[in-house]
Amino acid sequence: MQKLKDEIGHLLSPLVDLDPSEIVNLLETPPESEYGDYAFPCYVLAKKLKKAPPLIAADIAEKLSGEKGVFWSRVEPRGPYLNFYLDPAAYGREVLQQVWDQGGQYGHANLGLGRNVPIDYSSPNIAKPFGVGHIRSTVIGHSLYLIYRALGYNSIGINHLGDWGTQFGKLIVAYERWGEEEKLKADPVDYLYKLYVKFHQEADQDPELDDEARSWFKRLEGGAKEAVSYWSRFRRLSLENYALIYDLLGIEFEHYHGESHYNEMLDQVIELVKEKGIAKESEGALIVDLEPHGLPPVMLRKKDGATLYITRDLAAAIYRHDTFDFALSLYVVGAEQVLHFQQLFKILELMGFEWAKNCVHVPFGLIRFKEGRMSTRAGKIILLEEVLRRSIDMAREIIEEKNPDLADKESAAKAVGLGAVRFGDLSNDRIKNIEFDWEKVLDFSGETAAYIQYAHARICSILRKAGEEQKQWDDSAASLLVKEEETALIKTLAMLPDKIIASAENYRPSILARYLIEVAREFNRFYHNCPVLSSEGELQHGRLLLISATRQVIANGLALLGIVAPEEM
Repeated sequence: MQKLKDEIGHLLSPLVDLDPSEIVNLLETPPESEYGDYAFPCYVLAKKLKKAPPLIAADIAEKLSGEKGVFWSRVEPRGPYLNFYLDPAAYGREVLQQVWDQGGQYGHANLGLGRNVPIDYSSPNIAKPFGVGHIRSTVIGHSLYLIYRALGYNSIGINHLGDWGTQFGKLIVAYERWGEEEKLKADPVDYLYKLYVKFHQEADQDPELDDEARSWFKRLEGGAKEAVSYWSRFRRLSLENYALIYDLLGIEFEHYHGESHYNEMLDQVIELVKEKGIAKESEGALIVDLEPHGLPPVMLRKKDGATLYITRDLAAAIYRHDTFDFALSLYVVGAEQVLHFQQLFKILELMGFEWAKNCVHVPFGLIRFKEGRMSTRAGKIILLEEVLRRSIDMAREIIEEKNPDLADKESAAKAVGLGAVRFGDLSNDRIKNIEFDWEKVLDFSGETAAYIQYAHARICSILRKAGEEQKQWDDSAASLLVKEEETALIKTLAMLPDKIIASAENYRPSILARYLIEVAREFNRFYHNCPVLSSEGELQHGRLLLISATRQVIANGLALLGIVAPEEM
């Protein structure tokens, strides 16, 4: 809790000759509760005071002997640390008051001061089914979008669609040769993908098809009406299909700026690179030699004049800075693209853009399914929509079994099913490959979204039974919560603001996800040891305030992961 940290900072400042804010930044949380709640590391003073850290800690503790703060009850030296022990009653009252007053804004902050943070995420390839391979970029990126917005930044979601390249020449050739209008209308993306697969199968036997495809793409680049008409239609049909999935996930983007958006900027980017003197001709192609910087050379333009993906990324980065004047620009793209982004950011730096240091690649590992490849209508692609629908269906079956009388099973199944897929991803460190196991992600007792959602629903049920009892704030009732399980839960609730900040600073929603498991676990421990409705008077009121705050923290945290907190399930 910031107020307790600030109190310690102002208390120690005249004793250690440090600014209160410096002291606050140095405070640590001890690994065990017996060592206190906050610890000041005295070894940072050893050089200045020319004294051993344990002696410094003992001296300061002696000066504070007998004193008591607003939120802390005692201070003790332990080795090189000065340990502060909170006053459970005062601390608990303050934390619960903050949650009560701030409600849905608890944990939020204004650190961003309205500065822009464009976040490039999801980015499926046009005319191809929305595969499950894009789920990680989609849910990690969306969670970071929500987290940065909660910290006062202006998050800007950008869906950098794969909507350009020679594959569109191939698709046009395939549709010209084998396309059927009725099949395209019936299931556009699936049918376009089948045509794309057929093209590659036929091209293995007839290499001239590739020449024809290149010719069509050259016409598309040149703005030929027929080619552009095909491309525009395929793009529109794909976006209409993707919109169904984004709507299911509750995701909206401010911009669908795909690769094609930057075509008209490429000549200017090439000229700018040349002006900076960092590009050179090599066998007719234009390259940037990054070997002096420990990176492989990068081709920006082929000898036939065609540009590459990184050329469009350079244009996109410059456009985003010119348009948004960003504080940070995030790229939520798989770990296999680490080298690409190292090269991209280095070229921007060599071009003299100081803001290049504010461009961040947020890499993530692969997702695999324990049971192997699912059956789909699209060859080797596992359709994301099939995964989401299956998860909802499985959640519905579990709810039918556990709570057959639930009034709105469909809403609960959707919340649990979609939450399972999101949390199954977000609860893992993004950089690791993850194995998706249906049994684990839908386990109501495991480290899952369902476990957290069930804790939220259980609290809602208790609060409904309590009626009006829990709807009024009471200082004295909140001050009664000094039992070990109560204090432990309150301490956990107090961590939400720091966990949100840590998730943003490390670009890891997993920090917040793992924290919510801890909240649910501490709630269940409290619930099994501290009766709520069967307790009496002010103690009952205090415990109702505590579980109400717990419900709020769970709801706020899940919302930042893009997960619904159902009131019944």
